[in-house]
Amino acid sequence: MSFISDFKEFAFKGNLIDMAVGIVMGGAVAAIVKSFLENIITPLIAVVGGVPDLSQMKYPIGEKIPKLDEAGNAIMENGVAVTDQAAINYGTFIMNTIDFAILALVIFIALKIASSWMKKAEEDAPPSDDIVLLTEIRDALKKR
Repeated sequence: MSFISDFKEFAFKGNLIDMAVGIVMGGAVAAIVKSFLENIITPLIAVVGGVPDLSQMKYPIGEKIPKLDEAGNAIMENGVAVTDQAAINYGTFIMNTIDFAILALVIFIALKIASSWMKKAEEDAPPSDDIVLLTEIRDALKKR
């Protein structure tokens, strides 16, 4: 076989195409869930937390350090030196944890639904000719 025919056989196998469709659909579902979280859930949690944006929820640690420009001079805004400080951003961590939990729940529900559809399709499908033949042989042997 040539390289091109090997590649065609690989690229157009049913499992590979099914996987590609699954990846595209998964990306679309993730985008929908992300939009739902950012536009509906996050504002509700922010109201409960008393902060307009959960990413602003942080615990500052260490000393405040003035921000410097390229020349090494302190950057000033309205006559006050702009400072930076290390912080534990627990608000971002909380949102990422909630995002993960909701996305995992959506995927779990989708898999449960798909699994039930597959079971129904298997139950509705007539038995193959091999199964019918084996059943007849089994029944004939039982009669002896």
